[in-house]
Amino acid sequence: MGLFSKVLVANRGEIAIRIFRTLRELEIGTVAVYSEADRGALHVRCADEAFLLGSGAPAESYLNLARILEAAGAAGAEAVHPGYGFLAENADFARAVEAAGLTWIGPPPEAIEAMGSKTEARERMKRAGVPIIPGTTEPVASPDEIVRLGGELGWPLAIKASAGGGGKGFRVVREDDDLERAFETAQREGEAYFSDPTVYVERYLEDPRHVEVQVLADAYGNVIHLGERDCTIQRRHQKLVEETPSPAVDAELRARIGAIAVEAARAVGYRSAGTIEGLLDRDSAYYFMEMNTRIQVEHTVTEMATGLDLVREQVLIAAGEPLSLSQDDVRLTGHAIECRINAEDPSTGFLPTPGRIAGYREPAGPGVRVDSGVEDGSEISPLYDPMVAKLIVHGVDREHARRRMLRALDEYEIGGVTTLLGFHRALLSHSCFADGATCHGIVESEQLAERARQLSHETTKASATSDGRLRERVTVVELGGRRFDVTALVPAPPWAELAERRRTRAARSGAGAGGRNAVVSPMQGTVLSVEVADGDSVAAGQVICVVEAMKMENEVHALGAGVVRELSVAPGEPVRTGQVVCVVAPDDAAD
Repeated sequence: MGLFSKVLVANRGEIAIRIFRTLRELEIGTVAVYSEADRGALHVRCADEAFLLGSGAPAESYLNLARILEAAGAAGAEAVHPGYGFLAENADFARAVEAAGLTWIGPPPEAIEAMGSKTEARERMKRAGVPIIPGTTEPVASPDEIVRLGGELGWPLAIKASAGGGGKGFRVVREDDDLERAFETAQREGEAYFSDPTVYVERYLEDPRHVEVQVLADAYGNVIHLGERDCTIQRRHQKLVEETPSPAVDAELRARIGAIAVEAARAVGYRSAGTIEGLLDRDSAYYFMEMNTRIQVEHTVTEMATGLDLVREQVLIAAGEPLSLSQDDVRLTGHAIECRINAEDPSTGFLPTPGRIAGYREPAGPGVRVDSGVEDGSEISPLYDPMVAKLIVHGVDREHARRRMLRALDEYEIGGVTTLLGFHRALLSHSCFADGATCHGIVESEQLAERARQLSHETTKASATSDGRLRERVTVVELGGRRFDVTALVPAPPWAELAERRRTRAARSGAGAGGRNAVVSPMQGTVLSVEVADGDSVAAGQVICVVEAMKMENEVHALGAGVVRELSVAPGEPVRTGQVVCVVAPDDAAD
């Protein structure tokens, strides 16, 4: 079987562009798809052809199987690469691609299904002799069952969506927690993100390392591993920093967990690139957690350390080629680190910060790689994931890579939106990271957030022009009958003043409906659920509603105790940043 003449990439942003680059090196034509919200996106212009799918809503664009297949047919594509996210681990989509006479650049649908259900995956791994975290291999039906399991397994426990991943549908509970609420939230997230409310329970390991193994498998029974990645630095169970090799893994342990990963892949008849995710406890015991049946966001560090192009391997495997190397050929050289540059604000609990980028410059130099899907003027939409770019470095050892990453972060300039640049500078400068520790409790600490604020201030000042002005994109309307986007220079207030203005605006927009007693939404998004009703008595910190923004669930809490008045939101409705959700009137003022 020869290589393909044209491949459609059913994704957007940086991963679409990254796949296009490999396809071009293989002299394969590239086809992009896009939503109305992404009409001007960089990935659209980077492809040879591009097809509009529908409106900005994912369900009407990047999750629309029929429209994607129509685009593939119209373009004359021979294969589809799903990237990650969206439909990458959707067995029905994989089957639909193959039924349309196209090649699916990914694992067999049966393997996706087997590992897509975490309960089925755990049962399969248990039968194959792969160590799993103690817990259930069957769905859990009620909070009462969780109480019983807590007595058997010990507390704390992790409630997980069976079809989940990326921190979605994941709740840690202790014996005295609100188990019913955690159970319902995990179910709701499973339904919202994966169309499956099924959950299971396993023992929650305190402060483990999140260590995963990259595998490659072809159609001829050859399966190899490419070493491990340490993805321990997370917030809300979503990864922020990844590196290879892990500072806690030596050659003997690498061989052991690599063998576990190979056996796990064989157990489901795997083919293509995939990742076995696991937890490494303080005693170096390794447990299978789940398998991601796709290319990972953090595949880049493995590429830097091995010299391999994992997307190229995926394409060759899909085209019927055997693996291009054996296990003995795999060499890990030096150390690689990846920082996810998200449009998020650490000072507000990592809330998403959608907006337009005004001023953008990527770092460069020896050992530096940037996988991005943006440019100056790009819009970070609240409809999609908040990732702006991935910054990857490679050094001769871990300390060299750490210092190189700090240099690259200093060079990186992103204006117009708050990002994690300052956070990463603060984290990589911290002794916990320099020492190769897990940084448990540090990532979301106020101390690190304050240091990130200071460094973000410096970054904002550095990205200004020499006379203290910032570049800002504005629109001039109807000049000669046409609309033009132009870049203007505007005064640049200090970073702290900008942040204070934003907080003040949000507070004032609640002021007319209850002043300091108003509960406002901290972000733009969609209301997933409302936990109270008008007239309910609530305690300080009680959840009022849950807002989804950029694929993340965010709880909106009461600031003080009182009675709910003027509730103005309902499930499924959009909500603006600073919009009044309700007023919590103190008990003595309720009448």
